[in-house]
Amino acid sequence: MKKTLFALISTLVLLPAAWSQDRIYRCGNEYTNNATQAKERGCKVVEGGNVTVLQGSRASGGAAPAARTVAPATPSAPSAGPRVVSQEQKARDSDARVILEDELRKAQSRHDELKKEYNDGFPQRTALEMRNPQGYIERTNDLKAALTRAEADVEGIKRELNRIR
Repeated sequence: MKKTLFALISTLVLLPAAWSQDRIYRCGNEYTNNATQAKERGCKVVEGGNVTVLQGSRASGGAAPAARTVAPATPSAPSAGPRVVSQEQKARDSDARVILEDELRKAQSRHDELKKEYNDGFPQRTALEMRNPQGYIERTNDLKAALTRAEADVEGIKRELNRIR
């Protein structure tokens, strides 16, 4: 009975609130969505947010299981993952550095191309733009925005490289 109820509660907790059509009732430390059962037991409707049910740990020596604890659903800090051997981490850092250096070369190349094309705010006009001055203005503005993004990309990659060195 308790395992079934726990499975039901776990399933309900994992479903997004928007999909949930039934009300959830709290009966002490247990939860149910069975309205008739909740009414018989005098349970209260759970409102105003998500609920996370955590299984308590068992005490050593074969004692009875600890009571379930209830906490509001809040984002928690990520748990520490398994330790990585320092040689593996150095290899990963080296790979990351190589990838970032390659990305930096590409970003700098793109920046240089855009800078050359932008020509300090006076890009070379095309034949179509000679007849349509608005097209020239739009292309100049687009080039300026692309140049700004490329500069930001280069700076961001440099920051990442400095972070892992």
